[in-house]
Amino acid sequence: MRKLMAVWLIVVPFLAGCVVNPVTGERELILVSGAQEIQMGAQNYAPMRQSQGGNYDVDTALTQYVQNVGNRVAAASGVDLPYEFSVLNNSVPNAWALPGGKIAINRGILTELNSEAELAAVLGHEVVHAAARHTAQQMSRGMLLQGLVIGTAIATSDSDYGNLAVGGAGVAAQLLTMKYGRDAELESDRYGMRYMSSAGYDPQGAVTLQQTFVRLSEGRNQDWLSGLFSSHPPSMERVQANIATAATLPAGGTLGVDSFKSAMQKTLQLKPAYDTYDEGRKALANKEVDKALTLSNEALRQFDGEAHFHALRGDVRLVRDQYDMAVTNYTRAIDRRDDFFYYHLQRGLAKKELGQTDAAVVDLERSIALLPTAPAHYALGTINEQHGNRTGAISHYKAVAGSGGDYGKAADAALVRLELPSNPSSYLPRRCDADANGNLIVSVKNNTTVPVTNVQIAVQYADSVGRPQQLIREIRSQIAPGQIASIDTGLGPYTGGSCPVEVVSARVVE
Repeated sequence: MRKLMAVWLIVVPFLAGCVVNPVTGERELILVSGAQEIQMGAQNYAPMRQSQGGNYDVDTALTQYVQNVGNRVAAASGVDLPYEFSVLNNSVPNAWALPGGKIAINRGILTELNSEAELAAVLGHEVVHAAARHTAQQMSRGMLLQGLVIGTAIATSDSDYGNLAVGGAGVAAQLLTMKYGRDAELESDRYGMRYMSSAGYDPQGAVTLQQTFVRLSEGRNQDWLSGLFSSHPPSMERVQANIATAATLPAGGTLGVDSFKSAMQKTLQLKPAYDTYDEGRKALANKEVDKALTLSNEALRQFDGEAHFHALRGDVRLVRDQYDMAVTNYTRAIDRRDDFFYYHLQRGLAKKELGQTDAAVVDLERSIALLPTAPAHYALGTINEQHGNRTGAISHYKAVAGSGGDYGKAADAALVRLELPSNPSSYLPRRCDADANGNLIVSVKNNTTVPVTNVQIAVQYADSVGRPQQLIREIRSQIAPGQIASIDTGLGPYTGGSCPVEVVSARVVE
C-alpha cells in the first residue's frame, strides 16, 4: 500500500498537469496555468517593450496596420487570448511573443519584408508560440528538472537597453532568451500558415519569408544573428517544410504587395536616418565620440522628429562632461516621446552631475516607473546617502546589489559601507576551533566585495569561579574579499560545541 501511495503521489501531479494543447489537440504536460500565462504577459509587456527601444510611434499608421494584420491572423487561430501587437523602435530584426498573446515586432524586420502575406506569416508564427503555450512548455520542463517556482516577472533580453534592467524587469531571462526547439519552430510555421490561410492570405508568403531569411542569414552581421535568427534560426528544412504545408492549403489568397508597400512608405523613407543613427550608436560604443556626434547630427538633419536621435547627441555630450548641453538634448527627446525610460534616466544622471539633485530625483524616479534600471537606482542611492537618508540609500542599493557589472559592484560596496558598522556579523561569519594547546582560535571570513579591517570580536566565557566575562579581541590586518583571518584568543580549553563569539565591529578599507 505504501509503495502504491508513493507512485500515486508522483503520478497525480503529472495527470493534473496534462492538458490539451489548444492548437494541436494533443495532451501535454504543462504545469503553468493559462491564468498565470496571461498574468505574466500583461505584467511584463510594457517593461519588455521599454527594454527593447520602446514603441515605434513615429509612424502610428504603420502600427495600426500591423495590429490589424495581427488581429486578423489571431482571430483565425480560434484560441481566445488577449492578443496585443506592437511595433518596437529597434533596428534589430526580431519578433517575439510573451505568454498570453503579447506580441512585438521590430521596425528592423518590417523593412526586410516584401508583402502583407509575409507580415502575416511572421505574426502567425508568433501567435502559435503564444496559443500553443510553447513558453509554458519550456517552463514546465524546467520545473520538472529543477523544481523551479514560477514567478510573474520576465527579464529583458540582450539589447541596447535591456542590460541595464534590474529587479522584476531583470529576473528569469530564459523566458525570452530561451530558444524554442526544432519541433516548436516547425509547429509554429505549420499552424501559422494555416491561420494566415484561413485569414485570407496567400500561404506562399511564408515560403518566400523563410527563403528571404535563409538568404539574409548567410551574409548578415552579428546584429541579425543576435535578433530573430538566434531564437528562430532559418534553415532550408523550414523552407521545404513550408513548401509542403503550402501544398496542403487552398491556393491563392491575398499577397498584399501594394498594401504593404503603402503602409511602409514613411518608414522606408526614414530608414537611411535610422541607419545613420545605428552607426552613431556603434561609434559611441567604440568610444569614437567625434564620429558619434557627427552621425547624430546627420541623423537629425535627415529627420528631426525621432527622439532617439536627440538622445544619442545627449549621450555624446554626457561622455564629454557637457552636462548642460546633454540636459538640453534629453529634454528635446522627452518633448518628442515622454514615455521612454532612457531619456529620463540620462537627463537625471546629467542633472545629478550639475548638482540639481531635486530635479534629478524626479527624472530618475520617472525612469524607474517605466523600467527599473541599475544606473537609476544607484544614482538615487548616492543622492539619498548624501542627504543623510540612510534607509532610502540602502533600499536603492539593494535593488542593484548582486546584479553584477560596475553598478552591482559599486552598490555592493556601498551597502557594506552603510551596514557593516551596525551589522557586521551578517557580512563577517566566524568559526571557532582549538589549537594544539586547546586555546580558542577564532576565524573570520570576509563575505563582502571590499577589503575590511579592525574586525573586533567579543568572546563570552566564564572565569575561574564561574562568573560570565567578555573578552574583546581585534584583527587589525586587512581581510581581502573572500579571505579568512584568524586570531588566538588565549582562552582555553575550548572543547568544541557552540562558538561563544560575536563579531561586534569592523571597518571598510577606504
